[in-house]
Amino acid sequence: MNQTPMTVLGAEKLREELEYLKTVQRPQIIQAIAEARAHGDLKENAEYHAAREQQGFCEGRIQEVEAKLSKAQIIDVTKLPKNGRVIFGATVTVLKCDTEEEITYRIVGDDESDIKSGLLSINSPIARGLIGKEVDDVATITTPAGKVDFEIVQVEYI
Repeated sequence: MNQTPMTVLGAEKLREELEYLKTVQRPQIIQAIAEARAHGDLKENAEYHAAREQQGFCEGRIQEVEAKLSKAQIIDVTKLPKNGRVIFGATVTVLKCDTEEEITYRIVGDDESDIKSGLLSINSPIARGLIGKEVDDVATITTPAGKVDFEIVQVEYI
């Protein structure tokens, strides 16, 4: 079975979502189906059909989250050796050499990535270019906008 790297925080968010789906959303949908069923004829009962569709989406998401958690290789970066190298889970501050802009990224699994929040997928070109580098190293990374030089300013394992 292929394992997918995931941070402790990413796994915790998925567990919270799973708990919500099972203990809050699923019972609400079951209640909505029961109420709609009480209205009589199911063939032309829009509330019933909407609730059943919602149930399908909910159950599908529960299965998806459970599958992701079962395949997750949870990596706690705080327990790894702090050798100054950029690794999965590390928080990296880089200086974009052409604009002098400082950017901080946390390298995370595909399912956790959110570039607007600074969560960079391990499989993104930037993350792949930074992995293994140390403070003061310069990584030249090919982005959609062309080649960009990033100088590593800080590496944290938080």
